[in-house]
Amino acid sequence: MNKVNRQIMLLLSALLVACEGGSSYSDLEAFVSTAGEGLAGHVDPLPAVKTYESFTYTAFDIPSPFAPRKNEQVQHVSSDLQPDLNRRKEFLESYPLESLQMVGSLEQNEIFYGVIKSPEGTLYRVAVGNYLGQDFGQIRQISESEIRLREIIQDGVNEWTERVSTLMLKN
Repeated sequence: MNKVNRQIMLLLSALLVACEGGSSYSDLEAFVSTAGEGLAGHVDPLPAVKTYESFTYTAFDIPSPFAPRKNEQVQHVSSDLQPDLNRRKEFLESYPLESLQMVGSLEQNEIFYGVIKSPEGTLYRVAVGNYLGQDFGQIRQISESEIRLREIIQDGVNEWTERVSTLMLKN
């Protein structure tokens, strides 16, 4: 036990020497006393209060941006124009027209065929009368550089509209 008491005494004396060390805080005290000298407070003035100007809403006569509008590319509107919903869909009608690419054309017996590349990279041969895209697009004309389609889109409630689209040859 004598050895344990001796170690405790040594530890306490070391702590007392460390706390009582001759370190001086004179530099810190000097900084604190001179830190606020020469400073004068300045607050910017508040901005002027703007008077309220009333506004009269006059846009009641313009069309609502939330109501469906007619498509600008529309060529023909007819109440009896509508797609044949009972016809069997062709494979290329499962893709949006924007995802299909015309990559070439073929001519056989003076008839032009288009070569279409699907998003998966598969090539398909199409002729006039075939359907492309999801808007009931029927091929009307094929040339060396483009395929012209007639699409039938639904413009409003039970209102079908015809538009002409073109699929250009991809270089």
